This record gives sequence, structure tokens and C-alpha cells, in this order.
Amino acid sequence: MNNVRKNNKTKDILALILAGGKGERLHPLTIHRAKPAVPFGGKYRIIDFTLSNCINSGIRKIAVLTQYKSLSLNRHLALGWEHLLSPELDEFIISVPPQKRVDERWYEGTADAVYQNIYFIEKEAPAYLLILSGDHVYKMDYSEMFNFHLSKGAAGTIAAIEMDREKASSFGVVEVDEESRIIGFKEKPKKPKSMPGSPNQALVSMGVYLFNPQDLLSELMSDAFCSTAHDFGKNIIPDMIKTKKLFAYNFRDENKKEAKYWRDVGAISGYWEANMDIASVDPMFNLYDKKWPIRTYQPQHPPAKFVFAQERKGGRLGIALDSIVCDGCIISGGRVQNSVLSPNVRVNSWADVRESVLMENVEIGRHCKIKKAIIDKDVCVPEGTVIGYDIESDKKLFHVSPEGVVVIPKGVKIK
Repeated sequence: MNNVRKNNKTKDILALILAGGKGERLHPLTIHRAKPAVPFGGKYRIIDFTLSNCINSGIRKIAVLTQYKSLSLNRHLALGWEHLLSPELDEFIISVPPQKRVDERWYEGTADAVYQNIYFIEKEAPAYLLILSGDHVYKMDYSEMFNFHLSKGAAGTIAAIEMDREKASSFGVVEVDEESRIIGFKEKPKKPKSMPGSPNQALVSMGVYLFNPQDLLSELMSDAFCSTAHDFGKNIIPDMIKTKKLFAYNFRDENKKEAKYWRDVGAISGYWEANMDIASVDPMFNLYDKKWPIRTYQPQHPPAKFVFAQERKGGRLGIALDSIVCDGCIISGGRVQNSVLSPNVRVNSWADVRESVLMENVEIGRHCKIKKAIIDKDVCVPEGTVIGYDIESDKKLFHVSPEGVVVIPKGVKIK
């Protein structure tokens, strides 16, 4: 397999990807699917970025912990990922639903999701546990974090990224000493602690944790019998730093842009903005890096097609500018600009689509005007429909985010 980072000891890592959250902030895109299964960037699902990081980092044992509305996520994993590695070599990418081995309850927090899979972890007996979120977009070589973890003799290591202090209060903030040892951790503090030597910046957790299993599991078992949120950021990490050596690994971005790129796309505004960036002329996130491929499941679709070149007044011109247009799309006499089109989208004559995300099998009727919208799968927009130009009118029919992004759920019938 090309471009795989070699590290003999990464074979001793078991990666657990947390993919069971309800995704309430991404509603209504999560009405019918788990958040990590939401399409992103045209041809991908959000979880593809974390999975690709694992494969590119040489990690060969990956379990995706699912829970809510996992059908489309499980299908995506089965079609695009589970065959990628060799079971004969003790490699796997598997979907693990809640087992209820520990208790008759569903997962009650990020730490509880790992705790309830303690039987699976003990059976695999990994030398190291890598805990990841399935709803972030970034490029990271986990083997470099692993080497840092070894060099520090750490019980646990948290990946962290610098952020302006005024923005950091929405995240878990890591306080470190001059040696990068964690001396404090606060979830969403009103006044984030600054980094050593950088008074205007804070270190925030990326939701990427590497642990020695014996240290983590003992902490999880203690937490399981306490009345807590059973959450890594709120409970496990603050407790562990009192007795264990935890370190912060400063994120090294494989995206190789001047500014580090890590996005939580779990809310409508962040999701829309990240898609718009990818469609821009010089995007912050590079999908075209052959040295760090982003993998996904790709069905068989015909090529994209642009038809009608009638440029005279009143004529039809099938055109897409500053946009991503996936296989199977037909721009039939319409205009697409600053937008992301998933496979099998059709934009009909004299339609105008701008700053929008159109998912698979969407059809835009003639003379439609669409702006700053996210239209989920299998939606047919009738001829002459106007969306995104009168927000008050849109609110009567559709979900509209506080930032003015109009969201139309999967399969909705627009009259």
C-alpha cells in the first residue's frame, strides 16, 4: 500500500474511533445518520479523514465504536474500509456496536464508550490505545505523536493545537509546563490559561488521546462507579494528571500549510464553512496531496458532464466555477459557483447555485436560485424555487442556522 508511514511499533497500537454521538449540533443532517457518516467535501464521509490518518500513520488495528443511527456508517465501512487490511496478518477495520457486556445501558459519555468495550480491549491486549474522534477534519501522522509519547515515558499523551485565547473557551484547554507535561485541564473554561511564552494563545485538546492501557483502564474502572459525566475531558484527564504523567503533543500538521488545519465540523456553520474552503481557489485544506491520500468508498459513476454552450442572451450555459463537481453530475445549462456537488447531482437550465453544498442525487429544477444552502440527498428542488435570498421566508419552510445557512433534510418533498 503506497505512502504508508513505517513504524515497527505502530502495529502494537489499537485505535478506537468514537463514532456514536447523536450529532445534535449538526441537525438536520443527522436525522437519518450518525455524524461521522455525514457526506463532506463531495465524495467523502467525515469519518474518512480520521480513518485515512490511521492508515497513513501505519496503524493496522482500528475499531469504530458506533451507536446512534449507524446503518449508513456501517454500510460505508463495509463497502469502503473493512476489506482494506489483512485479517491473516491480524489487521482489521471493524465496526463495534454497543455490546452491553458491562451494564444494560447505552454509552453515557466518551470514557464510558471505551469502558464498555473493556472486554474487547483486554482480548486484543494492545501495548497502546489511541482514542480518536470520528467527526474532525485534519491530517495527522499519529506515529509522530507515538514517538513523542515514548520519548516522554508518558502514561498518556493528548494532541493539542494552538488557538487564540478568545476562541479557546469552546474547547478543552490544556495547561502545560515548560516540558509539555500537563499540569491542568479545563473543559470550556471562561478564561482559558495561556501557553508558556505565548500570553495570547492557549493549547486546546484535539480529542486525540494516546494511553498505556493499564493506566487508562484502571482510571476508567474507577470512574465507572462514580457519579460523573464519564467523559475524557471532564473527568478522566483531570483525574489522571493528579497521579500520572500526561503530556501534550503539539500538533504537527501533515496538511503542510502555513496555518495548522483542524476543524470540528460537528455544527452547521463549521460544516458549511469547511466545505466552502475546500471549494475555494486556494483552500486551507489540501485534498490533492498524493503523499497523504484521503480514502473513501467510491461507487461506479459516469464522468461529470457540462452541457449547453448557448452564450447568447437568454441562452443556456452549463458551467461550474470555483467549485467541486463529483462523478455523475450533469450541469445541464445551469450555473454553479463556489459550491460542492456530490455524485449524481443535476442542475437544470437557467438555474443558479452559489455557495451551496448539494449532496448525492439532488436535482435543481430550471430557473431555480439557490444560495448559501445545504441540500441533503435525494431532494428534488422544483422549477423556479428560490432558496437563500429571503431568510425569513426560508425559516417558515426549512431549518436555517443562526449564521443564515439554509438546510434541507434528506428526501424532503419541496412544494
